Amino acid sequence: MAKITPKKVGKLLYDVFIPVAPVKPQGKSQIQYIQSHSTIENQEKKPGEKVAIQDETVSVAEEVNQEYEEMAKGHVHRNLTSRHLQLIAIGGTIGVALFVNVSSTLAKSGPLSLLLACIFWCTPIFAVTVSCAEMVCHLPIPSPFVRLAERCVDEAFSFMTGWNFWVLEGSLIPWELTLFNTLVHYWTENYSPAIIFACMIVGYFLINVSTVRYYGEVEFYLGMGKVILAIGLMIFVFITMVGGNPHHDVYGFRYWKNPMAEYIHKGDLGRFQGFLAGCIAYSFLIAGPEYISMAAGEVKNPRKALPSAYKAVFYRLTIFFVGGALAMGTCCSYKDPLLAKALSEGAPGAGSSAYTIAMNNMGIKVLPHIVNVVLLTSAFSAGNSYTYCASRSLYGLAIEGKAPRIFQYCNKDGVPIYAVLLSLCWGFLAFLNLGKSSNVVLTWIVNLVTASQLINFSSILITFLHFRGAVIAQGVDRESFTFKGWFQPYLAYYGLFVIVCMIGVQGYTVFLPGNWDVTDFLFAYLMIFIDIALFIGWKVLKRTKYKRPMDRDITSGLEEVDTHEKYLAYLEDINGPTKIGAVRRYLDWLIPTE
Repeated sequence: MAKITPKKVGKLLYDVFIPVAPVKPQGKSQIQYIQSHSTIENQEKKPGEKVAIQDETVSVAEEVNQEYEEMAKGHVHRNLTSRHLQLIAIGGTIGVALFVNVSSTLAKSGPLSLLLACIFWCTPIFAVTVSCAEMVCHLPIPSPFVRLAERCVDEAFSFMTGWNFWVLEGSLIPWELTLFNTLVHYWTENYSPAIIFACMIVGYFLINVSTVRYYGEVEFYLGMGKVILAIGLMIFVFITMVGGNPHHDVYGFRYWKNPMAEYIHKGDLGRFQGFLAGCIAYSFLIAGPEYISMAAGEVKNPRKALPSAYKAVFYRLTIFFVGGALAMGTCCSYKDPLLAKALSEGAPGAGSSAYTIAMNNMGIKVLPHIVNVVLLTSAFSAGNSYTYCASRSLYGLAIEGKAPRIFQYCNKDGVPIYAVLLSLCWGFLAFLNLGKSSNVVLTWIVNLVTASQLINFSSILITFLHFRGAVIAQGVDRESFTFKGWFQPYLAYYGLFVIVCMIGVQGYTVFLPGNWDVTDFLFAYLMIFIDIALFIGWKVLKRTKYKRPMDRDITSGLEEVDTHEKYLAYLEDINGPTKIGAVRRYLDWLIPTE
């Protein structure tokens, strides 16, 4: 075992916390590299010259490798694979809320309204996904949709978008810490939540200050646990509904009688409000494309990895959310007194999940504990993803001069260390639980984040519409794009209309007679006013101008991607295809990358 010495510890701390001075790639060296590649490919392989050509290829590859080492200094590194990318998106979206918090929405909406709300909300998310995918696959740079907002719309709009997204991701970190704490309370309350919060923050720190490849591996395996849990619960519901339970009760769709609950009011208005409650809940729960986008600047072979990731993640998330809504509404009645009691008393962890209520009703005792264990890993994984995305959005802001320069500094492993440290500070908000009820803190965060997330979706769609205008005006052939969105621009307009409407109604209950509360109003709509202030303030301060179609920059950064892909092709020519073991082949089959 290697001996730990003060010198080794000092070197480790130096490598982690001391940034590396960035070295920008020289255009001349890139041109020479491309010319060298072209020369080798065009040479005829005459007898006796094969070895010489191979030696020249190796020599050029070594030069390219050295060039990329220089390019990587002081910048993020492309060390994520497509396998990592897809589970990062799933891991950042599927959290404890899908399995626990939806239960409260079931009680408000009923099974049919819950299912319809989920299906309906997937349509604007589809619009956001394909719009974001077309932009990011064309220009896979760090923090892409934030930086494209400046290039295609307005610098002030980019400033607002970037800081809104940072607040969104940052505020979700204490959300997951609080959820993790409630999950532990499922077994015991004889401990201080401060211990849980401190341990998780340290865990996020250790993962996010390491090379991004380790972050990708952690998220891959934790994300697999979420996928298994989501599929497992759907299988559980199917087996038990046909009689595979201790009571041999074939309950089928018994709980779908009068499947639309009346919420707030009676009659049709109450049923519509139940449906609307479901839409508002899923507007907070369903996301995905932004998590892929934040990793665009750190993924290998982005033009191959990103299109498949965007397509696969949307379909898988739709299956998990729609299937989960159907399964939850089938296994547990929205009128179940145990569910109502658990929600009213704030039962901790899996105790307030409709799945757990159903298991207890069937006399299944062990399975709820297993579910709660997996939920713990889900909460940790989601918080880890939010830490990553928050740090990368702050890094992107710093690159564009919209945040202090210190946050663009990366260590030798390509980690924007100071951006990670500041983003982690959001986690300390979880300590508010020491003086407030967990339910109160969770409600505050959900209300704040819902508006922020909807604003982020709107910003992505607005940026895409301007990006598309630039493509048309500048005569760029969309057929050359590695991902071309369907039904555009009509799909983007539809998504923007629905999302803007949801921004207005997501806190509507505060305006109902007798429901006015200043705190609820502020947490529902505060981010709207903050974002408007950010936009106006930066526009006045910097006197920014709206970008005309011909002035929109949709090409800067493509040269780095082209060179990166040619470098990968050189490595494959020299070393041959990468050998994949049996375990990796199974994982690639389970999470396909094509």
